[in-house]
Amino acid sequence: MIPVVLAAVLSRSTRRKQEDFQKEALPHMDILYNYALRTTGNVEDARDLLQETYLKAYRFWDKYEKGTNIRAWLFRIMKNSYINRYRKESKEPDKVDYGDVENFYNSVRAEYKDTNDLQEKLYRNLLGDEVANALESLPEDFRTVVILCDIEGLTYEEIAEFIDRPIGTVRSRLHRGRKLLQAKLLNYARKQGIAPND
Repeated sequence: MIPVVLAAVLSRSTRRKQEDFQKEALPHMDILYNYALRTTGNVEDARDLLQETYLKAYRFWDKYEKGTNIRAWLFRIMKNSYINRYRKESKEPDKVDYGDVENFYNSVRAEYKDTNDLQEKLYRNLLGDEVANALESLPEDFRTVVILCDIEGLTYEEIAEFIDRPIGTVRSRLHRGRKLLQAKLLNYARKQGIAPND
């Protein structure tokens, strides 16, 4: 009798956990994917990072304090997952698949360009090549803050929680990041007629 009651209580609590998780965490999936894509620079790696983030978030859902900033909590999980993955991959030796080596000559074509590259389409539609390249060339600390604020629309508080720094640091990095970006894009802005020619 006790195991049946215990099973009913467990399934009810599991259902509640799933419902809460879906309601609270899943609406932020798009913004997290966009950040993962910009961080990893690869569609498959971004999907893997997003999946890993949500698996960890669900696993540790009992650690989330309801009513606090869920988006910042998810971003922190993603950031830590990315850092841990990078550390692990940097310690592993490079692996080469024999099939890749065997077919290397046939698969390499310098003039071929994949027009179905999702990341390329996203960047081309959202940002011009010059803007995307300038953004990618920023130091990581500045790039992260600029992306989170100016592209993803996070508040200073959310960014501060994500990067685990005071709001003043967020403001400073954002200001400096924007200045660096402005300097890198001055010629582009002139070509577009946005900035006057001196």
